[in-house]
Amino acid sequence: MNIFLKQSFAILICFISISYGYAQQNIIKQWEAKGNPVVTHKFTCDPAALVHNDTLFIFTGQDAKGGLKFYEIKNWCCFATTDMKNFIEYDIPLYAKDFVWNKGEYAYAGHVIEQNGKFYWYVSTNTTGIGVAVADRPEGPYKDALGKPLLTNENSPGKKHSWRTIDPAAFINDDGQAWLFWGNGACWAVKLNEDMISYDTVYGVKTISIEGEMDFPFTEAPWIHKKDDVYFLTFAIGFPERIAYAVSDKIDGPYTYKGIINEIAGNSNTNHQSVIEYKGNWYFIYHNGGIQTDGGSYSRSMCIEKLEFYKNSMYKPIIMTTKGVDRCD
Repeated sequence: MNIFLKQSFAILICFISISYGYAQQNIIKQWEAKGNPVVTHKFTCDPAALVHNDTLFIFTGQDAKGGLKFYEIKNWCCFATTDMKNFIEYDIPLYAKDFVWNKGEYAYAGHVIEQNGKFYWYVSTNTTGIGVAVADRPEGPYKDALGKPLLTNENSPGKKHSWRTIDPAAFINDDGQAWLFWGNGACWAVKLNEDMISYDTVYGVKTISIEGEMDFPFTEAPWIHKKDDVYFLTFAIGFPERIAYAVSDKIDGPYTYKGIINEIAGNSNTNHQSVIEYKGNWYFIYHNGGIQTDGGSYSRSMCIEKLEFYKNSMYKPIIMTTKGVDRCD
């Protein structure tokens, strides 16, 4: 690329940033989504969404390449949109190696949440535990806030397998209390302290109860949101995974099982979801193995569908599409 083209590209990116209200630093790519998968220039997994001001941010892991036969996820990514069609990608905000205690450098599922003017990224590192990174802006860069895990397998009682302390999901309740949920094989929760990097040891760790006969056992990927005074807990069940949900009038349960809302996601064994309201609509963000021809269980891709509700405020099942969602302004 000659100097003139480089300068023109830089001016274009700057114009796009100003037009769509994005931060102008560290933007590395801009594109118009053509449906699902939304991101096609790299493999993305385990999406977690955050609305900040007028922008929807989506944080994912990055599967290293196509056609993989094992998990190789060394960093996380940050994408943003203001209309569900035009997307940007920021420079890599966080690497697995940024947590020096992270054995094996695994960048498993995480969740970013805003509190007290800071952005906290809770991440799972497979067998080593759950860490937390902090930044001044949603796009980062992030740094390890503790220098050690926030939670380890000792905080996940009742199960014995080494990968049970994964898939953190944060939620700030109406009273300002921040919570963190996580788990594989069971779902656990803690109340986070005001500093967001420690938890209330008096309340301790609670195993979340899900009542009712479930179609398959609880696997992983808890996510909490609230609508019409009802707490919704979505999570993966079985393997290959489906996404199911349960509801409660209390954030820490007990929850009542309601059923499956998203079936097996194409040729991906895992099915990790994020549920978010944005500009008056609800969205279901997930991954599948949809990039042809090298997509699959270990080379996954982020997708978005509109989430709708019945008159009784319960979920309508998700229909996975290649068309994706319409533009919103």
